[in-house]
Amino acid sequence: MRKRSNNKYITTLPDPKFGDTQVTKFVNSLMEDGKKSKAFRIFYDAIDIVGEKSGEDGLELWRKAVSNVTPQVEVRSRRVGGANFQIPQAVRDDRKRSLAIKWLIGYSRKRNEKSMAQRLANEIMAAAKEEGAAYKKKEETHKMAEANKAFSHYRF
Repeated sequence: MRKRSNNKYITTLPDPKFGDTQVTKFVNSLMEDGKKSKAFRIFYDAIDIVGEKSGEDGLELWRKAVSNVTPQVEVRSRRVGGANFQIPQAVRDDRKRSLAIKWLIGYSRKRNEKSMAQRLANEIMAAAKEEGAAYKKKEETHKMAEANKAFSHYRF
């Protein structure tokens, strides 16, 4: 007899300024050493910088950037008959969002601006225009999946 499936618990509270749970998830990924208020300050400063530089709503530009960086397919390694194959698979919704957030934050940390808020703001603006390192990572993932489409019959 199969066990019943696990229920997802929604434990993320909406953030205080925008009332959005996605913002809180982003800030939780941005946070280091448990300093959540500092992570919120960095995020809000970055959104303000994006709003000033672009003249548009910073939060909407952030949402656009996250959706532009979100991957649709990825390759997973699978061992078949002594050989490892990279098999393209569709990405689950929660993993899509977490990958996009991880890439945006990771590549903004590697940028060369003075403060983390400026780095994050510039990476958000680049991703919203479909450029920048995080967007390039998404395109690279899609190209790899396209190149390995011949092995898709090994999916289980």
